[in-house]
Amino acid sequence: MKKVILLFLFCGVASLVLAQQDPLYSQYINNPMVINPAYAGLNDKLNASISYRNQWGGFDGSPTTVNVNSHISLVDNKLGAGVLLIQDNIGSIKNTELQAAFSYKLKLQDKTFSFGMQTGFINFRNNYSSLNLSDQADPAFVQNENITQPNLGVGVIVKAEKYFIGLSVPRLLNTNISNVSNSTQEFQLYDKHYYLFGSYVFYLNERLRLKPSVLLKGVKGSPLSTDLNFNINIDEKYAAGIFTRNLNAFGLLLQAKFLDKFRLGYTFEVPTSNSVGARFNTHELFFGIAMPVLNFHDRAISNF
Repeated sequence: MKKVILLFLFCGVASLVLAQQDPLYSQYINNPMVINPAYAGLNDKLNASISYRNQWGGFDGSPTTVNVNSHISLVDNKLGAGVLLIQDNIGSIKNTELQAAFSYKLKLQDKTFSFGMQTGFINFRNNYSSLNLSDQADPAFVQNENITQPNLGVGVIVKAEKYFIGLSVPRLLNTNISNVSNSTQEFQLYDKHYYLFGSYVFYLNERLRLKPSVLLKGVKGSPLSTDLNFNINIDEKYAAGIFTRNLNAFGLLLQAKFLDKFRLGYTFEVPTSNSVGARFNTHELFFGIAMPVLNFHDRAISNF
């Protein structure tokens, strides 16, 4: 009960006193475009995917995230373009964003450099009427928030057959808002996040590949977040792995490829007592398609 009360307190005042956090994903390893616009068209195919994350199931007001995106390689695989639609909910807060992503790819011998940018808008909403407030006349909660702000994001990626390194800031612009009860007092609604993602593939034999990866996420006012992943790929069709986030959550990641172009992924996460407790599990589903549709698209299977 104490945890539920604390969460509702957080939801009621988060957009006034705390900077919003980026959506959290476990399946970014299947589609790095959710954190880096330079991935648009990087595998020289047409790609589309949808993912759903239910974090801390059973916890009142727990976060849920839906991400729909698509991207394609263009102009003899020199350019990439894509679009992302994201809705992130936690308690009374709902953030919706629409982004268009573009990339320029430079291929040198056995590696590809990709430089990406995304632009669009983010809508921040807080519905205070959904909260059970002890003082309904509190001026800080009288007027619901509905704020739309522009966004600009950037990223770079270096990709080869065996490795992948990416650095990005997908939401570059900080956002400040005024307090409803005091227009001269401003609060920071959002602070930019920095992502550094790297992965390497070890060929164990003709059927098995080991694919460890690490994701570092930094944001002002919070400790560095570290994701460690270890995945085994079988026959280029199936993958299974384990991961941890800051040693506060542990999880299992599964993926299957079928009909040569469809991918289905599932993640199961268990938080530790240092977080919200092991009984509030997290589930994330991913469904995607990747296939060549233009005559210059790559027909080969890519590790990334």
